[in-house]
Amino acid sequence: QVQLVESGGGLVQAGGSLRLSCAASGSIFSINTMGWYRQSPGKQREWVAGITRSGSRNYVDSVKGRFTISRDNAKVTVYLQMNSLKPEDTAVYYCNVVVVDTFRREYDYWGQGTQVTVSS
Repeated sequence: QVQLVESGGGLVQAGGSLRLSCAASGSIFSINTMGWYRQSPGKQREWVAGITRSGSRNYVDSVKGRFTISRDNAKVTVYLQMNSLKPEDTAVYYCNVVVVDTFRREYDYWGQGTQVTVSS
């Protein structure tokens, strides 16, 4: 079993910054993609950013140039640096990790979610 623990959410004024962290622990042979999603009230969960094991990054258009995803494979942790935050970034942010077992089967794991609130 794998556990994901998120931290770093909070309340910030528009234009401010926050850094989210998501640390994975447990029975982990290997990890492929790590990423972040978010969900606002009344909306579906939205993919925000992803990073492959080799470090290739992708972002949803609305956060390009403002958010940066990174990972520390030694610490099995993924980060999301969020700058120039806007009220529309307000959401619960979830990390997602694709874990690979010794039989090369992939499993999705989700963090518990952390609230990010951006005031105008």
